[in-house]
This record gives sequence, C-alpha cells and structure tokens, in this order.
Amino acid sequence: MRIAVLGVGLIGGSIGLAARRRLEARVTGFDPDAETLERALKAGALDEAMESVAQACEGAELVFCAAPVSALPDLAREALDASGPESVVTDVGSTKREIVAALGDDGRFVGGHPLAGAETSGVENARAELLDGARWYLTPTAKAGGMLYDRLQRALADLGARPQAIDAETHDRLMATVSHLPHVIANVLVNQAASELATGAERLPEAGPSLRDTTRVAGANPQIWGDIFASNRESVAAAIDAAVERLQEAATLIREGDRDAVAGWHGRAAEDRRHLLEAELAGGPLHQLRIGVPNRPGTVAELALALGRAGVNIEDMALAPAADMRTGAISLWVAGEEQAERAVELVRELGYTVSVDH
Repeated sequence: MRIAVLGVGLIGGSIGLAARRRLEARVTGFDPDAETLERALKAGALDEAMESVAQACEGAELVFCAAPVSALPDLAREALDASGPESVVTDVGSTKREIVAALGDDGRFVGGHPLAGAETSGVENARAELLDGARWYLTPTAKAGGMLYDRLQRALADLGARPQAIDAETHDRLMATVSHLPHVIANVLVNQAASELATGAERLPEAGPSLRDTTRVAGANPQIWGDIFASNRESVAAAIDAAVERLQEAATLIREGDRDAVAGWHGRAAEDRRHLLEAELAGGPLHQLRIGVPNRPGTVAELALALGRAGVNIEDMALAPAADMRTGAISLWVAGEEQAERAVELVRELGYTVSVDH
C-alpha cells in the first residue's frame, strides 16, 4: 500500500510512523516547510519527501491531509485533483462542517478527525502509539464510495485507531461541548484569576491543583485554536450559552445556602462523570452482522452513519459485491450483545436483511 501524508507535524508524523510499521506501507510526504520534511525523514515518518502535493499523491491509495483547519479545504481539493479515481482522501481536522460542505460531493473524500494529541507538537514528538485506541471520527456523505470508505476505515483500524462514522453537523456540535468548550472555560478561568491577582488588595495564594488541572489547556496554540473557534463558531457559542445558563443556576443554588441541595448537585456531577468515563470503556465480545444490500452509492455511508448516530461503533467492516455487481453483502463487527441487538434493529428499520453470528 502507498500512503501520502500532507503535513508532517505531530499527527501527520504519527500517521506516517504507524503506516510504515503496522501497514508496511510506503509513505510519501509533503510539507511546505522543507526543514519539517527533513525532520520527518530523520524520524522515520516518511520513506520519501516530495516537493509538491501532486508528487506526494501520485499513486497513493490513501491521502491524509494534516494541516491547520483553515488550510484543509484547499489542501484536500489539491490532493483530490492530484489523485486517481481509486484514491481516498481524508483529513484530520477537528471541525468538519466546512470541509464536508466544500468537498462532500466528491465520492473520494471522507472527512476525518482522530481524537489524538499530546502536550508537545512537531514531527520530532510523533510516535505510532499516539493513535492506539484513539477514536477516529469519519464523516462520509451519501456520495462516498463504499469500497473507498471500507479501505479507509480498515486502514485506520490497522493503525490502531477506533473508527466511527458520524455526520458532520453532529460531530461539530459534540466537539463544541467536549473539546472546544473546555478550552474556552480554561481561558476564562485564567483570565479571571489573573484579573484578581492584578486588582486585589492582597496577593492571591499560589494556584492550587484544582486551578492548575482545570486550566491545563488554557492558551494552547493560539493559531490552531483561533482556526477551530472560527470554523465552529456557532456550535461553540451555543455551548458557551448553555454553560453560562448552568453556571447561573449553580450560582443561584450556592447563594441560597442549602447545604444538602449543594451536596446533591455536587454528587450528581461525580455520577455524571463516572457515566461518561464508563461509556468510553464500553465493549464486549465481537458480533458479526451480515447485511444484504443493493450496490448503489451511499449505502455504506447510510449504514455507518445510522449506527454511529445510535452510538453503535463498527469495529470492522468487509464488503462482498455479488458477481452481477447489482447486489452484495456487508459484514459489520460490533462489540457487545446490547450493541449487536441495537444494530440489528436499526439495520432492519432501514429496510435491509441482516443475520448475526455470535
């Protein structure tokens, strides 16, 4: 397999390292910074550095675009123009609506977002293990080619990630709450603490662990986060509005001074956090679903998105077209009895026949 990585920083470099090691792929790369390319070669993230996007994409079966969010639509379009009809182009941006709206009509493009990162940046800090167990969201549209989507999600699983389909609108709304809003709140907290320190009559005590832990991401990479906030502004603003409303409710509760009510509110937060963490660890034995489908564009995306919306993760997938190429079968593997039962129910609601191997 030949893979192209366009942009070889922390994420792009980690993809290159994992692809060479785990897929035994030949990885070509491009980056507008020649020194970054040299570091990527030295780190073993690339087999060959190219002088242009077109050169890097030539002959590639998979193309990963890893650049700041604002640069991704143009970069991915250039990659599509340079790639063949059997190539699949994806990105790693943390917002999806804008790029999917721009490129979703091309069946070779599938938006992506790995939930992977580190405190450090740059290809010199890249490592294949960064992708291990990472949720990797994919945002296919109805135009996405089934075989191309299958190739991409298989490759991601082989890299060590956990691919899951989600529609772009839902992705950006969820990320606004679980990823982008924490950065906003961290920024506000440090601004408030700094303001108190500057105007208070007495020096504030040294920051305790609560403030340090809560504000760890404050001010992280202003260029990247400026792009993210701009591209997901409506969802982030809505999440801020909802958080402000909850803060006002908390202020009212605390001001009323009912210790039992405040303790109950605090305890419910601990319980909610536990449920969120348990959801991340959910799983169980794999169950194979065999689904009979017509061979038409959008079938794979329809199934993947329907299951993703219901919280059913596809751990693996295989496509088997019939000899007449008019029908075929899709095998999906999901983890856990409950998820398998839910998947069967959803697939039948969509009008497909399905059987399960336990």
